[in-house]
Amino acid sequence: QVQVVESGGGLVQPGGSLRLSCAASGSIGSSYVMGWYRQAPGKQRELVAGITSGGSTDYADSVKGRFTISRDIAKNTLSLQMNSLKPEDTAVYYCNVRKTNWPRRDYWGQGTQVTVSS
Repeated sequence: QVQVVESGGGLVQPGGSLRLSCAASGSIGSSYVMGWYRQAPGKQRELVAGITSGGSTDYADSVKGRFTISRDIAKNTLSLQMNSLKPEDTAVYYCNVRKTNWPRRDYWGQGTQVTVSS
């Protein structure tokens, strides 16, 4: 079974920075994409940033220019560097590993809380 664990969340001032990390373990294979999702109270879970094994990235409009996603394929790790944080970024952030070959499967971490407040 694939296990996904996030870390790095916490409390930060508006305008500050935070780095999230994700470690995936188990036999995940080579056909997958990874991403960061977030969910605020009363809101739908949304994709923050995604990255393919080839390095292609995708960002939500609300975080473009502020967040950077990166990955280490060999180590099955994922990072999210968050700069210029805003109160609207407050949410639980989840690491996602999506197996893209058949059968498709999503693996989720338990989430890490990010709170942006003065």
